[in-house]
Formats: sequence, C-alpha cells, structure tokens
Amino acid sequence: MDTDAPDLLNVIDIEATCWDGQPPPGAVSEIIEIGLTVVDLRAGERLARHRILVRPARSTISAFCTELTGLTQAEVNTGVPFAEACRLLASEHRSGTRPWASWGDYDRNQFTRQCRATGTRYPFGHRHTNAKLPFTAAHGLRKRPGMAQALEVAGLPLEGRHHSGADDAWNIAALILDVAARGAWPEATTDWQTHY
Repeated sequence: MDTDAPDLLNVIDIEATCWDGQPPPGAVSEIIEIGLTVVDLRAGERLARHRILVRPARSTISAFCTELTGLTQAEVNTGVPFAEACRLLASEHRSGTRPWASWGDYDRNQFTRQCRATGTRYPFGHRHTNAKLPFTAAHGLRKRPGMAQALEVAGLPLEGRHHSGADDAWNIAALILDVAARGAWPEATTDWQTHY
C-alpha cells in the first residue's frame, strides 16, 4: 500500500468524556478515543482501521459515558496522553498531509479546542470535509442526518457499536464511499472552509 497515495483519506471519529447534564465542577470534555479508518477513494475501499485510546487529564469517565461509548475509566487509563495521541496521528497516520473527514464538525472543533487548551500542536492539515454535507446533497435530503440514520438512507448496515470511535469511523468511511461512488465526493482542496 502506498501511504502517500493522493487518493487516501483519513476518516476520524472521536469519543470524549461526557455526562448526563453538566460536567462536574472543574471537569472538561476531553477526547478519550480516536477512531481512524483509511479510505482509498479511487479503489473504493476501506484499507485499514485504527484506534487510539487517550487518557483524560481533567475529567473522568461517568457512568453515562460508559453506557454511551462502552469505555470505562480502567480502559482509558491504559491510553496515551492527548499530546502523544496527536503525535501518533501525525507520525503514523500522516494526519498533517493527508486529507481527512468526519461526520459533522464536532471532531474538528473538539481537536481545535483541546489543542488550544493544552498547548498541543494541532495534528491535522487544512483539508477537512464534513462528510454530512456531500452525503446530504448526494441523497437529495432536506436535513442533515446523523450517522446511523445516514446508514439507513444508504442501505448500509451499522457495523459494530454506535458511539465507538473505531466502529463509527469505519461506518462513516462506508458512507463516504457511497458518496464517492455517486461521483459526489468533493475533490481534495487546500482549505476545509470550501466544504462548509
């Protein structure tokens, strides 16, 4: 596999600490899992799936968060610090040079916020696509669907567990390939703002 091929796309889905209501005093929402699926747009296939567990520094896993994501405090305690996760994205997954996509802008915004708050170098380049937008257009929908609803629209199965970063990235990659097969995936550009 040529890891520098121009048709490769990183599909990212994150999970973060969350609560049923407001966070406890002093706690902030932090990334605890980064799911990454590599897609070959030209070949129309998902090439690889990766998962990086991230140990939170300013929050803990609530019972609500475990119920939603399946992640426990003991599990994320085995993860790497956020700065190390960002370094791994850049060094092992070419996140700084390869275009990337997520379902919505939450993932991009959360990385931006957390990098700023922790003084960590932002691991991605500027070629980001909010995959909801071309999917919504390709299927002629009036409203932007959530990922699970989009899979139903596309006639695709939900593989794995919803709200698992690794599984969601895998499923979002299938949706992106659906859009690409319809000739509706935007060409890679140098500025994510063109995909708003």
